[in-house]
Amino acid sequence: MKFIIGQPRQQTNLFPISLEESIDPNNEVRVIDLFVDSLSLKDYGFDMDYIENGRPAYHPADLLKLYIYGYLNKVRSSRDLEKECKRNIEVMWLLKCLQPDHNTISNFRMDNPKAIKKVFRATVQIAKHFDLIGGKLIAGDITKLRAQNSKKNNYNQGKIDRHLAYIENRLDEYNSALAEQDGDNKEQIQQEIKKQEQRKQQYEEIEKQINETGEAQVSTSDTESRQMITRNNITEVAYNVQTTVDGKHNLPIDYKVTNNNDSKAMGNMLQRAKSILRTNDFTALYDKWYHTGSELKIAQELGINAIVAIPDIASNAPDQRYNLMNFTYNKEDDTYTCPEQQTLRTNGNWYGKQGGMLRTKIRVKHYKTKACKNCPVLTLCTKNMRGPGRVIERSEYAQYMEQNRVNVEKNKSAYKQLQAIVEHPYGTIKRQWGFSYILTKQGKDRASADVGFMFIAYNFRRIINILGIDTFRDYLKTLVFSFLHLNSLIKLKISQFKILLFFQNYISKYYCHCYNRFIFVQI
Repeated sequence: MKFIIGQPRQQTNLFPISLEESIDPNNEVRVIDLFVDSLSLKDYGFDMDYIENGRPAYHPADLLKLYIYGYLNKVRSSRDLEKECKRNIEVMWLLKCLQPDHNTISNFRMDNPKAIKKVFRATVQIAKHFDLIGGKLIAGDITKLRAQNSKKNNYNQGKIDRHLAYIENRLDEYNSALAEQDGDNKEQIQQEIKKQEQRKQQYEEIEKQINETGEAQVSTSDTESRQMITRNNITEVAYNVQTTVDGKHNLPIDYKVTNNNDSKAMGNMLQRAKSILRTNDFTALYDKWYHTGSELKIAQELGINAIVAIPDIASNAPDQRYNLMNFTYNKEDDTYTCPEQQTLRTNGNWYGKQGGMLRTKIRVKHYKTKACKNCPVLTLCTKNMRGPGRVIERSEYAQYMEQNRVNVEKNKSAYKQLQAIVEHPYGTIKRQWGFSYILTKQGKDRASADVGFMFIAYNFRRIINILGIDTFRDYLKTLVFSFLHLNSLIKLKISQFKILLFFQNYISKYYCHCYNRFIFVQI
């Protein structure tokens, strides 16, 4: 049987192949090179000013190219990227055979979270240029990415109390045993007592940190990560990533990394979406987690058609016919009419109440009627038989919630698209690429840089898949040419200005010198 035989390793080529010839013209690495070259990195906030003394620094463009290539190919560890620089011919071409150290690679991502977000927005601008962003239907949601912090290294007051109680019991046992022992056993027990006292001191320091910061929990490995419920009451120490996705091609247009379950995030997300899309003429879809009165108010004041899923009612009437939704609110006289056609009135006073999923304080009015006492269906309407009968609470945000209910009823078909839109990026990034956790440590800013590269890579891949690599490459070539041409004109104008300034200074000094000589001769 014949087999294909490779070329002997010792054989030399008559015509050596260059790196340029080794990379296919349609290789996406060429598109990455053009994309980064089309960006004004200094305007984005990358550090371009380095001192002349010492070893030269790596250009931010080279490190940015390396990271985009890495995330597109499921490689994001700085040590793995360092290896790719030495063995991957595509990376060798991209970086012109540069081999930065893993510390240099890691520091670049760590130091530039804001600039990385601007690079992400550049991908959004390219998508808008090709009309890949519809701007008519967007969806917002959050996903949780595990942090580099185990549950064991996350503490709250209850956990600390349990540890301290356990240590106190152990110390009591050791002290009792110490009084009865002597010799070698005594020395061993003393070592155990010292070990437990050190642990006690560590927990007391963490407790002090909780009391000083006012935070409910403290993480010791990644200090800003927090333990959160991920699914089915399963908890993880994680970060929350808020994302806004355009519905036309499921392209993310905005993201923000937080460390809490924030039900008050929708208003800020919509304000940013309005700024990015430069219009408020769009529909925004959100799930029931975002059903907060203050956020619905912001959305409607912005003029945005927000459709937020309505959560289940916490307490229903014994008979569903007498649920709150079957009571009619009369705006003119500020009253409610019940299904039995009785009028419920308010005394006009506002009362404070803890409401919502995060128990935020809201103001409510109470509505009731004396007719409840003699009502034949009272037992079907309320469980409160000893009080004044049925009491309706109306919050200060009720009108916005009612308008949202109208929006939901009118746009049931649109709301069904929520998961199809917003889960597309999450599914690709977390399941297909395996980026289900944050790689960096020590804070939201560093986590934001990691997430930023995820979304840059996702948008980059989507644009290539939709447009085709040839169209994308030709567009970037035009951008690079325009960018370089503009820089040349700016440098030319600066050079002409410097020449003009030199002659002005020379002439000024010449006349000044002549004037001084004239004065000296006169004296």
